[in-house]
Parts: sequence; structure tokens; C-alpha cells
Amino acid sequence: MDANMRTGPTQAIGSSRSAETSSASAPLGGSSILPRMIVLLFAAACALSVANIYFAHPLLDEMARDLAITPATIGIVVTLTQVGYGAGLIFLVPLGDLIDRRRLIVGQALLSSVALVVVGVAPNSTTLLIGMVAVGVLAVAVQVLVAFAANLAHPSERGEVVGVVQSGVVVGILLARFAAGALADLGGWRLVYFTSAGITVVMAALLFRILPRGPQERAAGSYPELLRSLVMLFREEPILRVRAGLGLLVFAAINIFWAPLVLPLSVPPFSLSHTQIGLFGLVGLAGALGASRAGRLADRGFHERTTGFALGLMLISWSLIALMGVSLWILLVGILMLDFAVQAVHVTNQSLIFAGRPEARSRLVGVYMLFYSVGCGSGAIASTATYAAFGWLGVCTLGAVLSLMALLFWVGTLRGTR
Repeated sequence: MDANMRTGPTQAIGSSRSAETSSASAPLGGSSILPRMIVLLFAAACALSVANIYFAHPLLDEMARDLAITPATIGIVVTLTQVGYGAGLIFLVPLGDLIDRRRLIVGQALLSSVALVVVGVAPNSTTLLIGMVAVGVLAVAVQVLVAFAANLAHPSERGEVVGVVQSGVVVGILLARFAAGALADLGGWRLVYFTSAGITVVMAALLFRILPRGPQERAAGSYPELLRSLVMLFREEPILRVRAGLGLLVFAAINIFWAPLVLPLSVPPFSLSHTQIGLFGLVGLAGALGASRAGRLADRGFHERTTGFALGLMLISWSLIALMGVSLWILLVGILMLDFAVQAVHVTNQSLIFAGRPEARSRLVGVYMLFYSVGCGSGAIASTATYAAFGWLGVCTLGAVLSLMALLFWVGTLRGTR
């Protein structure tokens, strides 16, 4: 596949201008190998940022009981968080191409801590949902971080750097489910959000102290012009269109699994605690391995082979997940396969999208992740409604159908993107 994206009318928006750089960060910005410590900091910050979105997954049943939300509609908590995330992708992430990313990231982290407190003190479902929308809007700092890391990385290591940073995202998602379950068993679901608010403030201070003021190609033009260019980028870049569509389908599929999982596991015959349910998320840590490995394969040009293998694995995983009633060990294998596959596709998508247009990387990832957000939100609300109507087998059937659609979509677009 030709990973180099062509230029077009958005060059008027994307003509770069030099950013201020400090002497300490002068070696960065694609001219040398990015220090490992900086890469790991990016990964840790991404882990915390994305965790704020996923804390709710193992807590949905307790939230429903506490705030009188019906089990069939509790998925709206996840959906509205993704709606907020989508709004942040449109209105906040593109700012990374216009202003200093370091300040943007730190500002988002501080505001995120406020939103988390609002969720923690929510006296009713309305306040909860407003707070979750705000959490979603501000969690897009993770995408600014990914674009920042891609900009600082040397071209020969960009896929691997994105893979390592994306591994932080995977770890954040999975540890979020475990930590949320454990904290909820200790002090209720509200303790989860208060704890995260405090940690987020500490992370903001650390990012302000350590993040480099590296070279940054910035877009010329005003903020409204920057927003208008999102549509032009989507129209001009075939790789962006294809990979965004693929991202929507695979993340809808994985949220079809995770959003309702707490519902069957928390009642007989399983009757597991939130801590025990959270442990299932740790199995998906293999997804972090998938993200890192996929990044290295992308650097070597094996984008399509990686994508095809991962999509096939994702489809097969549903046959194992459907056997939850037979054995939880079989379920664990299915989770491992599903998370590994989705993260491999995700990193490959981002590696291809970041291959060109350095002045527009924040906007490119913003458009791509907007489709991700639509997939996550629609998958969550569809899965909880499906579970209420058809049970776990219905959820697995829905997930398998989406996975098959993703595989067929990829096959159908192969010829046009080579």
C-alpha cells in the first residue's frame, strides 16, 4: 500500500510555520530517535486519559441501582461519554495543529479533573450524564498526545512509537475496568471518580514539567478555517476514509462485548463481584502486545497482512465468547483474541494515517477517532438493548455480524487503496 497521503486544497490551511523550540528539545521532532523515557510518559498519560472513559463499564449495574436508571438503558452512560468524546475530537483535537500541544494537553488534564469530580458528586442521572459528556470531551487529550508523539518520532520509528503509546491506551482501558471494580467494592462507584480526579491533577503537573517543547509544524489560518479543513481532509485522503470506516466497525464490535459484560456476570449463576469482573479486563493486556507488534510490522510495510489476520481473528473470537455459559476459561481466550485483534487494526490504521501531512496530524487523528467514537457509542447502546431483548447469545451474534462486516469492508477496499 502507498502509505504516503497526497496533498490537496488543505495545503492552504496546512502550510506550516515554525514553532518555538527550547534547546533541550532541539534534537527531537523527527531528526533523531525519541528518548524512551518520553515515549513511556506519553504512554502513561494516554493510559490515564483513556481510563476516565472506561471506568463506567464495570460500574453500570451499580450506577443504575443508585440513580434509578433501567438496565436496558444504562448503556446511555457509555454512549453519551462517546458523544462528548466525538465533540472533543471535532473541536479540541484540531487545536493541536494550531497551538502549543504541551499547553493544550495540560489544560485538558486539569479541566478533566473537574469533570470527574462532577461525576463523583452527581445526585441524579441528569448530572451524571452531563458530567460524563464533559469527561468524554476532555479525554481527547489522548489523541493530542498520540499526534504529538508521532510528530516527535523519527520516520523510521514512527510506527513503533505510535504502537508503544497505543499500548498505554490499551493498558489504560483494561486497568480502568479492574481498578474501577476494585475501588467500587471498597467504597462505591463514586470513589472511582474522586480517585481519578486526584491522579489526573498529579499527571497534569508531571506533563507540564516533562513534556518537550519540541518542533511543531503548525497550520496557518484561523480556528474556523481549521475546522472547515476537516471535511476537506476527509474528502482528499482515501486512506483516511477507508481506515476511519474500518475503525468504526471494529470499535463498535468490541464495545458490543464490553458494555454489557457486567450484566450477566454480576447475577446468578456467576454472581461475581466488581473486582472479579474487572479481572477479566486484564486478560486483554495481550492487546498491548498486539499494538506494539502491529506498529513494528507497519514500519516494515506489512499493513494489509496485519489487518487481514487481525480481522479474521476478531471474527473467530465471537464463537468462543458465545460459550461463556459453558466455561469462563473459554471466555477468557475469546477476550484475549478480541482485544489483540482490535488493537492491531487500530495501530495499523493510525500508522497509515500518520504517514504524511505532518502539519495536519492532529486533524487527521481527530477525524479518524470521530469514527471510533461513533462506533464505541453505537456499539454500547445497541449491545445493552440487545442483551435485554435476546440475552448473551444475541450480543455475540451482533458482535460477529459487525466483525464480518469489517472483514468484508476491508476486502472490498483493498484494490482501491493499494
